[in-house]
Amino acid sequence: MKFRRSVTLIVSCAVAALTLPTQPSAQTTAQQQDYQVRDHYAKSEHMVPMRDGVKLFTIVYAPRDQSRKYPILITRTAYGIQPYGPENYRNVVGPNNEFARQGYIVVYQDCRGKFRSEGEFIHHRPIIKGQVNESTDTYDTIEWLLQSIPNHNGRVGQWGISWGGWEVSQGMIDAHPALKASSPQSPPQDQFLGDDHHSGGAFQLMYAFAWMSGNARARSAPTDQPIGPFDYGTPDGYDFFLRLGAAANARKFFADDVPTWNDYMAHGTYDEYWQSRNVPKDLNNINHPVLIVAGWFDAQDFYGPFRMYRALIEKNPRNKTYFVIGPWLHGGYARMDGDTLGNISFGSKTGVYYREQIELPFFNYYLKDRGEMKLPRVAAFETGRNEWRASEHWPPDGARPMNLYLDAGARLSLEPPRNPNAQAFDSYVSDPARPVPYSAEIRTIEGHLFMVEDQRFAWTRPDVLYYQTEPLENDVTIAGPIHANLHVSTTGTDSDFVVKLIDVYPGNAPDPKPNPLNVRMGGFQMLLAGDILRAKFRSSFANPEPMVPDAVTRLEFPLGDKYHTFLKGHRIMVQVQSSWFPMFDRNPQKFLDIYHARESDYQKATQKVFRSAQSPSFVTVNVIGY
Repeated sequence: MKFRRSVTLIVSCAVAALTLPTQPSAQTTAQQQDYQVRDHYAKSEHMVPMRDGVKLFTIVYAPRDQSRKYPILITRTAYGIQPYGPENYRNVVGPNNEFARQGYIVVYQDCRGKFRSEGEFIHHRPIIKGQVNESTDTYDTIEWLLQSIPNHNGRVGQWGISWGGWEVSQGMIDAHPALKASSPQSPPQDQFLGDDHHSGGAFQLMYAFAWMSGNARARSAPTDQPIGPFDYGTPDGYDFFLRLGAAANARKFFADDVPTWNDYMAHGTYDEYWQSRNVPKDLNNINHPVLIVAGWFDAQDFYGPFRMYRALIEKNPRNKTYFVIGPWLHGGYARMDGDTLGNISFGSKTGVYYREQIELPFFNYYLKDRGEMKLPRVAAFETGRNEWRASEHWPPDGARPMNLYLDAGARLSLEPPRNPNAQAFDSYVSDPARPVPYSAEIRTIEGHLFMVEDQRFAWTRPDVLYYQTEPLENDVTIAGPIHANLHVSTTGTDSDFVVKLIDVYPGNAPDPKPNPLNVRMGGFQMLLAGDILRAKFRSSFANPEPMVPDAVTRLEFPLGDKYHTFLKGHRIMVQVQSSWFPMFDRNPQKFLDIYHARESDYQKATQKVFRSAQSPSFVTVNVIGY
């Protein structure tokens, strides 16, 4: 099936091209390196009291130049605010040293129960009325700073990445009146529904293990020292986690030193433990400007920014909410040029553009009244064509759904199947003893580059189905959410299903330059989007139910959002499989508490993916200009 009708991008008042400098301005890398924080800032350390008497360790960097007043910019984190000690200075203050150069009072704080702060650390402490939480801690910190730190202009901003981004979202709730601008960057918003540790009800085993072994251990007293990396005893994470077995077996490494792991193992469904930690339910009455930042290739917190954006737009429609999405890995916009990721080129330094043209102007305008607010409400980088796009909201106007149907002969078609045979299907055997790897790399931690990795390592496996178009006769641009819709059956009583959307490069695609690893881009299968559904959660994440063996069952689940152009000559591919290991834990393919499965519980299952007129399987994308 060829895409014969022209598919082009509509550039209008709704979706407009942004001017993007191809090179960073003069005030970039060299000046960042030459800037000496100690020469321009005085550092002080404080124990800031909270309303319950717990004191949080806080570092303040204040400009030595006292001839003018400055806004306060706060970051709160669980990852430590090194270097500690009044004579030890950071090399970079604020999101980058352009903030330091322009003048901000920059504040760093160890969150409750971490590093030098007092109190008990609770992973994503929920907001419960009448109890202290990260929202009240942020409020109390701002109040103390306004009373204790001289020479401020009365305005406070907050920013943070990942955990720090979650802290920003907490500080936005019941916010202090002096809080005038927030930038939650890659913020997790629900740890069961797609952020960090779960997706589709499946446990993100590899990342959760690494994160908790280094960041969630119990402590006896405040400390300066981070936990060292876990010793896996092998470079091969696939082998390590296969030998580990079910997730609860990690107790042989953690014992009771990682209480969050034990909590997770006791809460295998979307129960009150998880529901209380859902951030969007609390995002009410937000009345200060917010800049949300997301990366198209964020392996840890992809869903969080989109979930936060939707909640702010729905619950606070009059608020000044801005959303930027670029071609970045988790937090990559803060420290990388952003012109490449793995073997994929984006044609310009998108990270530099974000830092200079979006982040700094946002804070300067709302905290200093400096410059003009020219930012679009949504700035999204369109991969494939490699251009920034501006729109009033996400997804942009003009995007309409289109189904890509799985068809006979490994074809991907725009037309629904006409085969009247209800039993038209493709099948494979899923074996938990030999799960499909998520990456061709040999590694123990999840990493980032698998998000754009060449999928040719997987498509030849007998337990991976694939479907693809003919080479495209025109560009095809998608913008918005992507959903998998499968009709399947299994011989087990539970199974996982993974769907991947892939951009297949033509055979004559040029190789990277330089190319030290001798990568061949001809036929490269770039992973664009993908996700998993644990089938027992197909109707409810709170109340799982078994699959009926051999019964045709419909599954529908999200694969995330994308703004991407499949260029003329490329192919669109869909792959289907039943494991993505060890990124996600293995499904025993029996209906049970998977976290505590025994080795004898893991069994093979025959999976069928149907593609008939009665039981079609397809991926829904949103196409612009079709």
